[in-house]
Amino acid sequence: MSRNISVIDSEYKQWLKELSVRYRHCQIKAAIKVNQEKLLFNWLLGRDIVEMHIEERWGESVIMQLSNDLKHELPNVEGFSKSNIYYCKKFYLLYNQETEIFPQLVGKLESEKTPQLVGKIGSDLFSIPWGHHRYIIDKCGSDVGKALFFVHKTVENGWSRAMLLNFLDTNLYEREGKAINNFEVTLPDAMSGLAKEITKDPYNFAFAEIRGEYNESLLKKALLSNITDFLIELGTGFAYVGKEYRLQIGETENFIDLLFYHLQLRCYVVIEVKVEKFSPGDIGQLSTYVVACNHILKRPDDNPTIGLLVCKSKDNTIAQYSLEGSSQPIGISEFELEKLYPTKVEGMIPTIGEIEAQLNDY
Repeated sequence: MSRNISVIDSEYKQWLKELSVRYRHCQIKAAIKVNQEKLLFNWLLGRDIVEMHIEERWGESVIMQLSNDLKHELPNVEGFSKSNIYYCKKFYLLYNQETEIFPQLVGKLESEKTPQLVGKIGSDLFSIPWGHHRYIIDKCGSDVGKALFFVHKTVENGWSRAMLLNFLDTNLYEREGKAINNFEVTLPDAMSGLAKEITKDPYNFAFAEIRGEYNESLLKKALLSNITDFLIELGTGFAYVGKEYRLQIGETENFIDLLFYHLQLRCYVVIEVKVEKFSPGDIGQLSTYVVACNHILKRPDDNPTIGLLVCKSKDNTIAQYSLEGSSQPIGISEFELEKLYPTKVEGMIPTIGEIEAQLNDY
């Protein structure tokens, strides 16, 4: 007769739950390990092609030959198309520029040991899927700084391929941290760098889908009607607090356009949206709201409130001069309602030869 365990049902269920969680963690670790090993194989394949001068020794057609031979030797393994082998070469050429990052990498796969990757750059590089790397290689070319920026962002935010491609297409690298600001002189050193990093210039509000004439009310309504896209564009850490947020200052009611709280900075962020060109007078209004938040909303363990003015256009010199006269931490950015297309269009449409080359891989 089986033992009656009804008395310990709650303990058993808790143990079962712990076992399930433990197994899922093991699955995740195993998947990450497999991904790292595949990326290291691709790295070493690219290294061999470059350092052994494979194409110079046996001609450019050797890559197609290699593709066919690897498929024959390893019939159940994916990733040996001609184009993918060329991506391995590009992968190595792109990141090998940062040679000091990988002193222990060469020979890793030939050894039973697992030497530690060096620093955050090496760790992040071998933590994202190969499909993400191919997107980054396509969009960043030989710009290793830009490529590593998107590698780190992918790891930090857990971006899917679609999300990564979105930010690659909207020039996030060129926009992030570019708002004119006075953070260095108005915020503690430990806070000013991150405060600058959370800004963009310009902001991409194409998701608002506004066409024709519009005013501030219509723009703010469109932003909040697409709050998920708006938060994604603002960046990681922004939590929405309210629109037209009421603050009683003395005997006067005031209404903040948009109020957020930033989880990493641990501070309120006041955002004012202007559909006209920047005017120095805008700073006075925003500064008042920032001070009011510090007095009314800020808790003892919160950091100082930050203001962000997002306008249709600005004269950078006037904006900078205006900030020098303010004692409150403020950033000034522009917004765009059209998708931010890359300035360089040449080479983005494939030639007939490139299309034929791609077809030959299948």
